[in-house]
Amino acid sequence: MKNLGLLLTIPILGMAQSAVPVPKVTGPIAVTADSYPLAAASRLQTKYDLAKAGYVEEEFLVSGTANVYTWNADNSISVKTANAPYTTRILVRRPADAAKFSGDVIVENLENTRAYDWNFIWAYSADHFMEHGDAWVGITHLPAAIAALKKFNPTRYASLSMANPNPAEACGARNETSDSEEGLRWDMMSQVGALLKSGTGPMAGYRVEYVFGSSHTGDVQTYANAIHSHAKLANGKPVYDGYVAKTDVAPSRISRCSQPPTEDDQRRRVVHGTDVPFIKVISQGDVPVSTKERRADSDDPNDKYRLYEVAGASHMDYYLYHNMPVVEDQVKAGATPFLAQWPLAYQCTPETPTPAWPAYRYAVDAAFQNLDTWVRKGIAAPKAERIALNDDKTHSIVPDKFGNATGGVRSPYVDVPTATYYPNSGGPAICHNVGHAEPFDWAKLQQTYGSPQAYGKKVGESVDKLVKERWLTEADGKRIKAEVVAPGGTGK
Repeated sequence: MKNLGLLLTIPILGMAQSAVPVPKVTGPIAVTADSYPLAAASRLQTKYDLAKAGYVEEEFLVSGTANVYTWNADNSISVKTANAPYTTRILVRRPADAAKFSGDVIVENLENTRAYDWNFIWAYSADHFMEHGDAWVGITHLPAAIAALKKFNPTRYASLSMANPNPAEACGARNETSDSEEGLRWDMMSQVGALLKSGTGPMAGYRVEYVFGSSHTGDVQTYANAIHSHAKLANGKPVYDGYVAKTDVAPSRISRCSQPPTEDDQRRRVVHGTDVPFIKVISQGDVPVSTKERRADSDDPNDKYRLYEVAGASHMDYYLYHNMPVVEDQVKAGATPFLAQWPLAYQCTPETPTPAWPAYRYAVDAAFQNLDTWVRKGIAAPKAERIALNDDKTHSIVPDKFGNATGGVRSPYVDVPTATYYPNSGGPAICHNVGHAEPFDWAKLQQTYGSPQAYGKKVGESVDKLVKERWLTEADGKRIKAEVVAPGGTGK
């Protein structure tokens, strides 16, 4: 194991300021027919040919010591338990040629809804990252995910640990103890970021300029509010240079025996006061349940913030499910398998394919592009209207004449529609998270556009406007123009 004991500073309540340490790193870990990373790009339900894109994927083990923190009501943190050892793994996807690297690294706290690692941010923006020359790093950051890895391959992942430094501590409704401590993840995140900027380890030989944090869960919100201002490099700069968050949930709890901020705890629940840009991108389907997290956009140097609510988008969609590990690997990780084609064991109403219109996907691409421009050139990201809501207890969406949302981040799918997009469906369990579309019949298309050619012209005009206003990347604008969706289609 290489000891990269470089010191890169964390002023914590009651402690002297010190640099975030660069952790130890082992790897890349060899890949064989019988031993390979869980959630490898070639073993997702949509397989990526990274070599064709000029990319490589490598897996590393990262080890260090981390504190467990208490997150105080005034938004300060204090050390609850210091210097607990951990070992986790990171997946790294980067250009094979360092000369083609953009200088940006996107770090994703991997999603663990089903215990095993699931790359949500990569699912949306893989094409954008690879076209831009970005590196992507996925962090295994929860004890449940480590347990899944150990089931998947006990030998490969034998050393992984987030052991509880205070295993006798009991908490929760059942007053239970635990051998693991999720609160170690915050220093893990800081140290992985420091490693990526250190010029050693996974990005050795690559000129890393900026590291951006991202997640689907509330992790990035907790990190931005509680940890970011304390996690400094030796040069005084922050470990993370900006954030893109896909989430409608509360910030994550700071440790196993703490609670996440309540709805009334706006100081800790709503992101504010970051000296780097924070862009929150949520779907239309999540807007009614996240109104208490709405806040004004800001260009203040010490509070750089944008909220993007994406019209027509649902909480879950085709792209996420098609980026789950293959069924064989899900089973090896100890999970009940989900098939990407239709990942539900029950019927939603109406019965529908997983939504595949890419409005949300393209909004996330634009968010990353705007984040890069904001950090690199000092050009602030554009501001979006909020999705219009009726003034009622359900916060229902104000529809336009086609039944689609008004306001929010726009796309040709809602501005030049061929369908009404519903971000939720009826039925049991997670049906509410899955949207559906009602395509217009031919008579309505004819009445609205007159001809396929006129429809295509309007799509092109919409794309050009949105690219100019920075709501679409040029590459995604070209994709939409190349599609020019067949009238009556859903936009897949």
